[in-house]
Amino acid sequence: MNPIFTPVHVGRYTLPNRLVMAPMTRSRAAFDGTPGELATEYYAQRASLALIVTEGTQPSDDAQGYLTTPGIYTPAHVAGWRKITSAVHEKGGNIFIQLMHAGRMSHPDNTPHHRQGVAPSAIAPGAGMFTMTGMKDIPTPRALTTEEVRQTVADFRNAARSAIEAGADGIEIHGANAYLVQQFFAPSANTRTDEYGGSIENRARFVIEVAAAIAGEIGADRTAIRLSPGTTIWGIDEGAEGPDLYRYLVAELDNLGLAYVHIMHQGNEPLLADIRKLWHQSLILNRPGRPRDQIGTDVASGLADLEAYGQMVLANPDFVARLKTNAAINEADPKTYYGGAAEGYTDYPALNP
Repeated sequence: MNPIFTPVHVGRYTLPNRLVMAPMTRSRAAFDGTPGELATEYYAQRASLALIVTEGTQPSDDAQGYLTTPGIYTPAHVAGWRKITSAVHEKGGNIFIQLMHAGRMSHPDNTPHHRQGVAPSAIAPGAGMFTMTGMKDIPTPRALTTEEVRQTVADFRNAARSAIEAGADGIEIHGANAYLVQQFFAPSANTRTDEYGGSIENRARFVIEVAAAIAGEIGADRTAIRLSPGTTIWGIDEGAEGPDLYRYLVAELDNLGLAYVHIMHQGNEPLLADIRKLWHQSLILNRPGRPRDQIGTDVASGLADLEAYGQMVLANPDFVARLKTNAAINEADPKTYYGGAAEGYTDYPALNP
């Protein structure tokens, strides 16, 4: 049997295969952050994967970056997510809610309080963002005070508790893709002089505190993290120390005994090999753009325990069945990725509807 279809132990769970739905922003929540009604169907359709990692979900008002993304910090959010997790569990699936703080990748027009975005330092990303009135430049964020950084840690902890109340099997901290956590890592976005800036240890401190707080709240075996070492989008430059920061960070997070680390690979193979050696729990690997004929290669080689896929899962609710039977793969439609209703969301055809 192809090892991608064999069971694997992740945190406190035994999963039926090694295929993971990668987190993908879909921007179909209500304006108050409550997941939309169609989200229940969308996630339940994909419950045959070993693990669903949800779209990025904000832990606070300040954490929102894009229009109509979901939250997990109010009773309405919890009730909305409970419908989703129940539907996934009824289909035999497992679901982790990804906690995402956009940091400086935000626009006041997109958030409930219309305030300036927050970040490690008052440095604009030099990028634009879609708003209700079209594309606009992202304004310079406000630098978080030291006390506000600590409050943000508490916001993550509270959101993790809310995710478990909503029936999630666990949470994944979004530490990738140029959002708040990675902004702390990058000297191009973090010029702080307190204990959260400067040295490798200081720049990694925020997310280590977040992970420790969440693990203490819901259990380390239900807490995970996604990282994208070497990402350079939206003004992020981790500098020459970048690889060493990740070696330090992964070793520190490994001491917490988290359920998994999820790597969005940017091409540094020696660093990936080092992470594999430093990390003693499950490792999920996402190689963007990986072709179908290479699915399972990283699990077979032992480099990863599970593999995550995005666009192919988006367009193929029965992704696992299609792989097992060598059936044709639906092509994803980029025009329907963000916003809208059922088209390009819940209407992709399955083999046996």
